Amino acid sequence: MSSTTRAWIRGTGMSSAERFVVFASSIGTVFEWYDFYLYAVLAPFFASLFFPAGNDTAALLAAFATYAAGFVVRPFGALLFGRIGDLVGRKYTFLVTIIVMGSSTFLVGLLPTYARIGWLSPVLLVTLRLLQGLAVGGEYGGAATYVGEHARSGERGYATSWIQTTATGGLALALIIIIGCRQLMPPKAFSEWGWRIPFLLSVILLLFSLYIRLKLSESPIFLKMKDEGKGSKSPLIDSFVRYPNNKFVLLATLGATAGMGVVWYTGQFYALFFLTITLKVNYLPAYLLVLVALLIGMPLFVFVGGLSDRIGRLKIILAGCLIAALTFFPLFDGLTHYANPDLESFSKSKPVTVYANASTCQLHIFVTAFTQFSSCDRARDLVTNLGVSFKTENVPAMGSKVTLKIGTVTMEGFDVNRWNGAFVDAGYPNLERDGQGKVAPKSADTSKINWFMTELILLVMMIYAAMVYGPIAAFLVELFPTRIRYSSISMPYHIGAGVFGGMLPLLATAVAAATGNIYAGLWYSVIVALMTVVIGGAFLRETKDVDIVLGSGVEAAHPARLSPG
Repeated sequence: MSSTTRAWIRGTGMSSAERFVVFASSIGTVFEWYDFYLYAVLAPFFASLFFPAGNDTAALLAAFATYAAGFVVRPFGALLFGRIGDLVGRKYTFLVTIIVMGSSTFLVGLLPTYARIGWLSPVLLVTLRLLQGLAVGGEYGGAATYVGEHARSGERGYATSWIQTTATGGLALALIIIIGCRQLMPPKAFSEWGWRIPFLLSVILLLFSLYIRLKLSESPIFLKMKDEGKGSKSPLIDSFVRYPNNKFVLLATLGATAGMGVVWYTGQFYALFFLTITLKVNYLPAYLLVLVALLIGMPLFVFVGGLSDRIGRLKIILAGCLIAALTFFPLFDGLTHYANPDLESFSKSKPVTVYANASTCQLHIFVTAFTQFSSCDRARDLVTNLGVSFKTENVPAMGSKVTLKIGTVTMEGFDVNRWNGAFVDAGYPNLERDGQGKVAPKSADTSKINWFMTELILLVMMIYAAMVYGPIAAFLVELFPTRIRYSSISMPYHIGAGVFGGMLPLLATAVAAATGNIYAGLWYSVIVALMTVVIGGAFLRETKDVDIVLGSGVEAAHPARLSPG
């Protein structure tokens, strides 16, 4: 192994000042992601707290829609704070973003629930979620730009990869805090008030982050650019209106960050939701399985970032997208096989069909006080919540009763208790009758979980996440010139991760509910990842040898950011 290779693996090529820059930027960003992902982890739990009862799938979709709102608004945060960062400076801007994020998260912990103030509760929740999205929209671009502009040439992939560990680190921290709270108090206490604790703790993280970041100085490349009068007076216009940078923003979005977003979120969030919601694995073993994968996988981001300094960024990103697209379906099928074999056996031996008038079946993604649920809606909701794939057969006659068929047993007319009882009698493994004969939910049998293989599948998806996410910050830093770098980095990243990736749980859950196939939502991830492979491979080229500081001036060396032809 060469000395330079050993240097980037150990980080010994970095001075103490450079290491402090990486540490201070990363630790603050970890805490911002912790704040942002708390809601994501608790989204299924929030469905019953902040949205009306009546249709569990609709309430879950509404919770996911609120979750997605924070992602969709992230590009607007990128526009707002990216402009400030390119005009005023990197350090000042991400001090502001962390204050907005920490304050919004703290206020979520004080919100009254739907039971107390009705529809004002989800309105306030969405408002705070939007503020979180704006803040994180400005945070990432600032941290990546700040670290990238401090890093030495040939070490930028390694240095910025630490920023790339922060999203996974924030998710891991959120899981640890939530596990601790749920283990230390009775379920009823957590449901009533204990869920607030992780949000209220964010004020401590906010104060610590501010203390650390106030010790940072401004980016030397940015200061040099300002001294030489080469800054942009209109960074948004220069980034998104003027050619060719507007082309690079579009190509970076479709050819790199969109695929990155869906691969990262499929392997971490969607896998967690799939385990807990679809496969009925109890929250504690599911959280621990994902947490172990996160902790094992985090060093891979740094390894891949360092590797990209040697072999290039783009080829690693596109390879991760391609391999993920080709293997997501068998991997999630494997999760079912190893995490809940009883559910897999039931689904194969007892095919389920719902017969209903198709014109009465609607998919309610956004629930309001005026939403009406038909018998077909409630029937499909019940079966979807059981994690069972099913077919919906159209019965065109008006007034015909919704009918359930499990294997060879048929039950006419929708009734929650009768249908649940029919599933119990048919051998469905995740419902049981209590001592009074009432049907109640039952978690997957932990004695039948193949822990090693389930963990291995989750770790494989973490490797995919590291491949697409580890090098992306360095790639984006090198793709755009200093005078508009903050703005130009932030927009494609947050459209890719925030819109394409953030919409994943909502769209995948909606597709699965609409089709009756628990795996159908994965088509969204597969199609977006393959799109990125095609566009990135055809129109983007490698950036690792770009020198972002040339001569006595400060400007990006981008003579050919597009592939020939």
